Amino acid sequence: MTLTITPSGQACGARVTGVDLTQPLEAEIIAEIRSAWLIHHVLAFPGQKMIEDDLERFTGYFGGFGNDPFIRPIPGHDHIIAVKRKADETAPLFAENWHSDWSFQARPPAGTCLFGITIPPVGGNTEFSNQHAALDAMPADLCARIEGLQAIHSARAGYAPSGMYGANDKDRSMDIRSGEEALETQLHSFVRAHPETGRLGLFGCAGYIIGFDGLDDAEGLPLLYEMIQWQGREEFRYSHVWEPDMLIMWDNRSVLHRATGGYDGYDRLLHRTTIAAWDG
Repeated sequence: MTLTITPSGQACGARVTGVDLTQPLEAEIIAEIRSAWLIHHVLAFPGQKMIEDDLERFTGYFGGFGNDPFIRPIPGHDHIIAVKRKADETAPLFAENWHSDWSFQARPPAGTCLFGITIPPVGGNTEFSNQHAALDAMPADLCARIEGLQAIHSARAGYAPSGMYGANDKDRSMDIRSGEEALETQLHSFVRAHPETGRLGLFGCAGYIIGFDGLDDAEGLPLLYEMIQWQGREEFRYSHVWEPDMLIMWDNRSVLHRATGGYDGYDRLLHRTTIAAWDG
């Protein structure tokens, strides 16, 4: 088995062929995939006729399962959630703002795997933004303003009962469970070293970040909104075009991501797992 890794030509991302993810993988292939993942941050594997067991096995190679709150798993598979939208659905698009998955947790997931099952013929790209590149290109004066800051992360804007996916969220096909635990907060360094590569990058953004420790809202919120404009700049992005039977995996420690629409009138279904935080 020989892997072919083709970079996207954008700020991150690569396409991987020459591997069958419906079969168990040898340690050497897993190590090669992990190395490519750390370099490119987002990997796409086309033409994979995976079932749920295959997705779970693949996720396990890279650190086991993360803890997925607020979204009910699919029947019989406690670690897989369905990211779905019906053709006639009118609820706001799920996950359309930049974020790093579950960054409000004490130990956020290292990565996410997403498998395309029902893919519309138009729209629905997933966009990624390389947060190592965003930090590398940042002007010195802006770097100085964020130096040493601890960001306050919380799920309240999305998953609290009063949040976007809370009590007033109607007619959504995804099985989302809001709760008071979404009001909790967690601190993470805004600039931090990647735990495997050591490369510095920005972690998280407005949405799950609700402020900065030690700064009042009058100072912290304008800085936060200025940062999200910088973090999502086009030169840091990779726009992923989906295909049926395609698996992608991304590194939540290196990139932000967001969903896009443009497929009204078509069903869309993907299955998702998260990869547990890396302990070395």
